[in-house]
Amino acid sequence: MLLVTGATGNIGRELTRELTAKGARLRVLVRDPARATGLPERAERLVGDLNEPATLTPAFDGVDKLFLLTPGIRIDHTALAVAAAEAAGVSRIVHLSSFNVLGDPMPAMGRWHHEREEIVRASGIPATFLRPGGFMTNALDWVPTIREGNYVLDPVGRGRYAPIDPADIAAVAALALTEEGHQGKEYVLTGDEMFTVTEQVRLLAEAIGRDIEVREAATLAEAVKSRFPHGAPPALADAITEGFTLMRADTVGFRTDTVERLLGRRPRTFADWCARNADAFRQPATA
Repeated sequence: MLLVTGATGNIGRELTRELTAKGARLRVLVRDPARATGLPERAERLVGDLNEPATLTPAFDGVDKLFLLTPGIRIDHTALAVAAAEAAGVSRIVHLSSFNVLGDPMPAMGRWHHEREEIVRASGIPATFLRPGGFMTNALDWVPTIREGNYVLDPVGRGRYAPIDPADIAAVAALALTEEGHQGKEYVLTGDEMFTVTEQVRLLAEAIGRDIEVREAATLAEAVKSRFPHGAPPALADAITEGFTLMRADTVGFRTDTVERLLGRRPRTFADWCARNADAFRQPATA
């Protein structure tokens, strides 16, 4: 039995499809059953919350392998999930971390993920750590300004990076969960195309069939506010600002060939992602 946390997110939904295609016995942990719409029918659904340890016991009962994704900046969710995994006798964890743990010095976003990795390691459960770079789905943060004003705020200027499709992260996770030889490994995952924000927006504009203006963010605080219009916790806002600063300074970019080595194919392209998600940018804003 495989348990997937974060099953209703960008990676989790793709992972449930991958695992179902492999014929795996699958259970998903969801806080809100209504959000589980569209997950594979074969997946057993258990309602639970990483904030409430008592709900984790039935969710982890009989589970052999765990995909562990804990969003946000908190560490306790990881500790509670790992404790439940230990109690249930889970034999393998595939843990979603971040390439930010490789920073020297390590940025705040990396420190949170590093602490989570250390919790998993301390459990003694054989684990695989996935360390992706920026997600292609981060472009969905542009939806409000594209719908409302046909523009994108650019906080990183000439900075370049190699975004990865969450579907590729899911494919690697499925491999690590269902095949041997991945325990103890740390996989740094990126796409294989390097972009500035302007170059990404150009591809997106082609996909949706109209020009999109790129505006340089006047301040990094403006960019954070655009991403979190209702506000972000100060620690998260500071970490995102730090991340934008580091990205702006990196005009070369960073990429790996890990996806191709593991999956035997090149990573999905951003143009393909845009084509599959173009409707999200075309739909008018709702009141």
